[in-house]
Amino acid sequence: MSSPTPQPVRLRAVLTGIVLAGIICALTPVNNIYHQATPLGGGHFPLAPFYILLLTTLAAGLVARILPRSRCITGSELLVIWVQMVIGSGIAYTGLSRTFFINLTAPFQFATAENDWQNKLQPLLPDWLYPGEGAVDTLYNGLVNGRRMGPVELLMNIPWHYWIVPLLCWGLFILLCYTVMIALINLLSRQWIHNERINFPLLSVPKIMEEHFDNGTLGSFLRNPYLLWGLSIPVFLHLLNGLHFYYPTVPQIPTLVLAGPYFPKYGLLSGFIKLKIYIYPLFIGFAFLAARQISLSFWVFYLLGGLLFGLLGVLGYNIPAASLGVTFGPTLARPEETQMIGAYGIFFLFLMWLARHHLAEVTRQSFSRAPIDVETEWFSVRLSFWLAVTGMAAIVAWSMFFGMRLPSALLLIAAFFMISLVASRIICQGGLGYFTLTAAPIDGLLVFFGPGLFAQAGLLIAAVAQKVMFVDLRESLMPSLLHARQIHHSMRARRLLLFGIGATLVTAVTVSFVAMLALCYRYGIRELQLEWATRTTLTVYENIVRLNESGVEPGNWVRIFTGIGALVMLILVTCYHRFYWWPIHPIGYLTAYSSAMRILWFSFFVGWLCNAVCMRYGGVVLFKKLRLFFIGLIIGDLFMGGTWALIGFFSDGSYQVLPG
Repeated sequence: MSSPTPQPVRLRAVLTGIVLAGIICALTPVNNIYHQATPLGGGHFPLAPFYILLLTTLAAGLVARILPRSRCITGSELLVIWVQMVIGSGIAYTGLSRTFFINLTAPFQFATAENDWQNKLQPLLPDWLYPGEGAVDTLYNGLVNGRRMGPVELLMNIPWHYWIVPLLCWGLFILLCYTVMIALINLLSRQWIHNERINFPLLSVPKIMEEHFDNGTLGSFLRNPYLLWGLSIPVFLHLLNGLHFYYPTVPQIPTLVLAGPYFPKYGLLSGFIKLKIYIYPLFIGFAFLAARQISLSFWVFYLLGGLLFGLLGVLGYNIPAASLGVTFGPTLARPEETQMIGAYGIFFLFLMWLARHHLAEVTRQSFSRAPIDVETEWFSVRLSFWLAVTGMAAIVAWSMFFGMRLPSALLLIAAFFMISLVASRIICQGGLGYFTLTAAPIDGLLVFFGPGLFAQAGLLIAAVAQKVMFVDLRESLMPSLLHARQIHHSMRARRLLLFGIGATLVTAVTVSFVAMLALCYRYGIRELQLEWATRTTLTVYENIVRLNESGVEPGNWVRIFTGIGALVMLILVTCYHRFYWWPIHPIGYLTAYSSAMRILWFSFFVGWLCNAVCMRYGGVVLFKKLRLFFIGLIIGDLFMGGTWALIGFFSDGSYQVLPG
């Protein structure tokens, strides 16, 4: 098959993407926190970027129909704009700024006589990384008359002298992390995109839309009866439920079924007493578009994880949660969930083994002086290699400067990027628009090396850096960068595209920080809906103090389940690689205990079932037709989500279409 002809991208498209990403970052804190509306940038297929892409594609298609010779924008350029908005939208909220300022002020604001943080915690805080107590009071209570101030006056009254140094120091850390992420994605993209040819379900709908736009068949695509039937379901569902939200007398269609009460509290099925069935047409659509083997593995391993809990109880193994010791994982609650620590490690080694020939060639080229042609990458693999090495070394130096020891800094940075690479593969290949980790990188290091790996100040820096960038991956950057590589690889002007990504990142971080500070100083964190961000941040600092005081190590059960996880993953990857008929993909095991799968498991079950029945009885011909029905589910869900988000922005409440 011949490679696609590279498509030109003009500067105005890249600049438009930067501007729109900045606008989303400016509006996100007010929309998500103050108005509590549908998140503009949640997950790895965020609402606002696709809503804008849909409307601009429709508008451009209308202009092209009226003025056939007009070519104000192309489908390729619309994709570039969309992926820049996706990259920026995650930074504006959970990807970075949602907890950032609480992280830097919690040790002062929540210090009490009972927790004695003034003596146990505050002496460990590096002055350059924290603003000090002077910035705290007005951040949590708001500026005097802050609600009456105009935007310019509000920005002028923020006590910037407290924030400049911490923002510069943390900004350097963030910039280095983003640089390493870009280098690693550029380094591995040829292996994943061309050699392994992984599927990208989350890109299917935008790419199909823009292909039809470029080919002049957008109208026939939108009039397709399969698409319209799929579109009508979420439109009707959310129109009715949205009206019910504002006018309770209007009936609603439930999208959540509590299945837990139908299971016994004791016995083999006791692990399902909190089972919930969420109905999200969006995720059903992505599950249908994903590889059938992957969709099957997601819901099967989730149910097997619940079954394991009941099986352990039946066998008499009542393992106390206390055997976990002190953990930093966002959802780690039971010792058996530490299987994921071993599983992540083995799956990372499996990815490196699959890429062994590519990595050997990269290493050879990196130490050679021969000229290297840039085939599909943003820049040469030699530059990627040395940029990744230099960037990681700089992050290690940054960590050591603020109190970490060399061995712990090296292991920590390696764990950070190892987890990020594995998570990127799960999200992009599995079509997971919503994903969360079970165990944090530090949890794995504590299992293998014990708490003695970190000095007291070093543990604080490690835990806070992890909280800032590497623990909540619902809106992480690296999967979006991999999606950008997939979109960019068939386009020309790669330096321009790379400039667009870099400028988008700088703009997004800057605008997000300013918008978040402005919101907090106007209303005060006390008055904003930031309970989750505050609670999770306090948990991090409480765990730091607890671990520094007790030095408690994880129990033997944690090591046993970590070993079990490694063994199970080793069996899975071996069978997956050796037996062509093997029906289960190992990626599903990595999500068995993710809180995201508690929401998405039923969607993946329905999507897999429809895909399996379609291929069994209709083959490829029926699949190509029915695919448009599920694309309609995706477009309809996001269209209604964007519409209700706009309505919610101008009202006191907002109907939530998608998970927060």
